[in-house]
Amino acid sequence: MAKADNILQTLGDFTSKENWDNFFTIRGHGDAFEWYAEWPELKDPLISHLPTLSKSPSPQILVPGCGNSSLSEQLYDAGFRCITNIDFSKVAISDMLRRNVRERPDMRWRVMDMTNMQFTNDTFDAVVDKGGLDALMEPEVGSKLGSQYLSEVKRVLKPGGKFICLTLAESHVLGLLFPKFRFGWKMSIHVIPPKPPSKPSFRTFMVVVEKDESTAWHQIESSLNFSSLDSRGDQTRELVQSLENENRIREKYSSGDDLLFSLEDLQLGAKGDLQKLHRGRRVQFTLGGQGTSIFSYRAVLLDAREHSGPFSYECGVFIVPKTRAHEWLFSSEEGQWMVVESSKAARLIMVLLDETQSGANMDAIQKDLSPLVKQLAPGEDDSGSQIPFMMASDGIKERNCVFQGTSSLTGSIVVEDVKYEHVSGDASRIFPSGDLIFRRLVFQRTESLVQSEALLTRERVDDKVSGQMDRKKSHASSKSKNKGKKRLNKESSDQMKAYHGYLASSYHSGIISGFMLISQYLGSVASAGKMVNAVVIGLGAGLLPMFLRACMSFLHIEVVELDSMILNLARDYFDFTEDANLKVHIADGIQFVREFRNYGTNGSTVALDNGNSSQVEQGNKKVDILIIDVDATDSSERCPLRAGSFYYKLGHKISNR
Repeated sequence: MAKADNILQTLGDFTSKENWDNFFTIRGHGDAFEWYAEWPELKDPLISHLPTLSKSPSPQILVPGCGNSSLSEQLYDAGFRCITNIDFSKVAISDMLRRNVRERPDMRWRVMDMTNMQFTNDTFDAVVDKGGLDALMEPEVGSKLGSQYLSEVKRVLKPGGKFICLTLAESHVLGLLFPKFRFGWKMSIHVIPPKPPSKPSFRTFMVVVEKDESTAWHQIESSLNFSSLDSRGDQTRELVQSLENENRIREKYSSGDDLLFSLEDLQLGAKGDLQKLHRGRRVQFTLGGQGTSIFSYRAVLLDAREHSGPFSYECGVFIVPKTRAHEWLFSSEEGQWMVVESSKAARLIMVLLDETQSGANMDAIQKDLSPLVKQLAPGEDDSGSQIPFMMASDGIKERNCVFQGTSSLTGSIVVEDVKYEHVSGDASRIFPSGDLIFRRLVFQRTESLVQSEALLTRERVDDKVSGQMDRKKSHASSKSKNKGKKRLNKESSDQMKAYHGYLASSYHSGIISGFMLISQYLGSVASAGKMVNAVVIGLGAGLLPMFLRACMSFLHIEVVELDSMILNLARDYFDFTEDANLKVHIADGIQFVREFRNYGTNGSTVALDNGNSSQVEQGNKKVDILIIDVDATDSSERCPLRAGSFYYKLGHKISNR
């Protein structure tokens, strides 16, 4: 044992061919070295899972990473004659060939890398691995080699064939082994009993995986008596935990829960034949990862529904940047179908970027995605048509940040000036000359939404233009994503003023339309020379209160804002001003409204959020109009957007061949 330990110390990296050559050279000829367990312990459990010789007198068996173990020789002598052994060490293969060429002439030996086998698909009835997978799973190397090896095992096994893996069942090994054989495979775990009276520090386990021809999900079966394994300590605990976690995942899959599949699962038929279009099919899955691409991606495959068409593309890729991935349009099933219809693709692969791709430019991401999405293109079209890449767009062509700061209540805040690629006709008719500039208030916690947006102008707007702007309609990009390409001239934009006769935000237009419901009441109050009490919860940039004040002089407006920093930004960057009939209170909106009814002729006050108090003009006893215009931190409360205006085609295309 001491000699063996010294030899193992010289081995070092278990994935190095040169190290293994040195190891087998030191071991010498004809001296077998066994990993984990020897034939007396392995014989019965191993043979019980191999193809029965009476039914299949010549089952094809592969032993990858054979080394100089006697396992193949023992199997041969037990009646399994068609055995192929491979190892990337020439020293080991040469030694084993000399040792067996006469006594076991039907056994074959080949120098071959087990992660890149030179065999055709569906070649073997069984693959017997004794420590090979464990050796590939070096912590410094990661799971790349192990993943490549298991993919090869799956490829060379016949339907109904078995992969028998003798392993220490460490958590990082099972973390690769279980997902790799999650769909379309039956799996069981067994313990190899030690030879009495020995009590090894680590038990050897046998994982048996059978290539199932059905598409059902299977729980992992186990013949383990865990109570008898308690003395094994961490090894047993890790195995039990990994097994229970995997079976929970498989139970969710079998119950039809909407979980993430892997690309391999889809290629095995987890959601039907990928080569054919299935109208209305929607599958969420992971794409890429170690050994296959630089980045890993979360994606959704959508085959257009029955009523869709005609199509411009058989297959298209739609990339959603991280800042927009949580939006209703891209995160909800209903929104995703809207994107499919807008894209005019029979199959759309929507790729939602996240922080793992941070720092990568779009060209690198497209290059990384290209070989992956080619595997997802339907095989019905052999014309060699190309797969277009599209991307969610905010329509901004220039951007300049004029303020960036942090509030203890709201978090990170940005004020920016932008120029849009396309501007609504209403704004263009009022200011027809030059590119229009819009000033936007954005909260970084919801950076895909623009909280407030104002049109900037240097011109004096005459009464006629003001009348046109009072009939203002929405600006389609008012809730667009916060990302642009260039910077504006800061000196020129700083000299401009926010124009309060135009509401650029579409949701503000919706609020204004609500006044039509009480137009008769407003008219009667105005004709009587009285004031209407309006409370606006949420100041934002102050654009809505300023617009209301300018349009309806009979309004007495109380604005309630929780964050004093927002009030300062509204004054400094959006030209918000107060007067006798437009007041701002830094207070909690719910508390303010609850206690507003207590105002009377005795000068009642309301406690403010900052510990002070506020007193409204005496005699204001009720609220006539209550407007709620507050930020929603819950992404589920954000409004849906229209699909058609929010993407553009990228220049990169790939052939589906």
